[in-house]
Amino acid sequence: MKHIIILGDGMADHKVERLGGKTLLQYARPEYMNRLAKAGRTGRLITVPEGFPPGSEVANTAILGYDLNKVYEGRGPLEAASIGYDMADDDFAIRCNIITLADGKIITHNGGNLQTEDARVLIDYLNEHLGNDRVKFICGIQYRHLLVIKGGNKHIVCAPPHDHPNEPWRPLLVKPEAGHEQEAQETADLINDLILKSQDLLARHPYNIERAKRGERQANSIWPWSGGYRPSMQTLMQQYPQIKTGAVISAVDLIQGIGRYAGLRIIKVPGATGLADTNYEGKAQAAIDALQKDDFVFVHVEATDEAGHDGDLDLKLRAIDYLDKRLIKPILEATEQMDEPVAIAILPDHPTPVELRIHVNEPVPFLIYYKGIEPDAVEHYDEEACVSGAYGLLRLEQFMQTFMSL
Repeated sequence: MKHIIILGDGMADHKVERLGGKTLLQYARPEYMNRLAKAGRTGRLITVPEGFPPGSEVANTAILGYDLNKVYEGRGPLEAASIGYDMADDDFAIRCNIITLADGKIITHNGGNLQTEDARVLIDYLNEHLGNDRVKFICGIQYRHLLVIKGGNKHIVCAPPHDHPNEPWRPLLVKPEAGHEQEAQETADLINDLILKSQDLLARHPYNIERAKRGERQANSIWPWSGGYRPSMQTLMQQYPQIKTGAVISAVDLIQGIGRYAGLRIIKVPGATGLADTNYEGKAQAAIDALQKDDFVFVHVEATDEAGHDGDLDLKLRAIDYLDKRLIKPILEATEQMDEPVAIAILPDHPTPVELRIHVNEPVPFLIYYKGIEPDAVEHYDEEACVSGAYGLLRLEQFMQTFMSL
């Protein structure tokens, strides 16, 4: 049996009064997710271990069956792997957003939906003025980039910008962890100095000057967060003998980086943007093609999370519908025709409620389907219905262990 996980990042949500007190999944009534829930078995999953932030780097790693207490080093090293930067032993790699500040507050974590071609110009500009033998900026995708500091200390406290929309930014500057003040203060001071200098530099860049003239949001500050050293992870093939080869499909550096450490080949789909305008059909076809040769496929869609962070209810509903009809439907139809049975799992990594605009640490609904599975009594895929699912409440690695046992 082959296995495919389809993950809608941040897809789960809370009840919304504007939707008659329903969650977005309840209101959207996604046809193919509901069809699979009715024909399969469901449950809920705790994706974030105690003491960890409810970020995608944590939740997706746990979903793939890894013990975060053993492998977690933050987003930076994972995105370095995706970008193709080979970390040295003394490298400290930290995710580096380009964000929008205004009136002393974080307005958006994505630099006004910064596009990669514009970001590359800004990253080159920052390297020219702030880079040196110790500090290097590396361009990623859209607003998601990397800062590498030789000899940096990971024991610092950083604020993920997507968790603090419309909040003053100065109180959120980097601090050393309690108990690590002596060794980590220098790294915290260095990063804060880079943040302040970037604001002055970016404000004077022609890209932002032109955006200001048009009344558009500016990409006017870096914001580093979630750093660490090179992690030590077994591949999925080492953990699960059923997997001989596997693939990951995502527009996001973070997920590609997790996939690289997990031993999965990275499939990059033209037109995959990480937003609601992503190439759903292309990602679906890439997954179908991968299932012809690979035992395991992980398909990640970022659009629902981005809409949640933007607080855009209508866009998140559309993103759920697109995921359902433009990606899940063709994958389901193709797998039903395959000679070898395929187990399909659908879930988010964490909720990103549109009315909060941040990740929250709550169990997420999941479904598992394959030909011949004995269905449970759940008929809809949503946060409430799956409470009654046959799998009950799973924790962390239990999901992957359960899924791969099929």
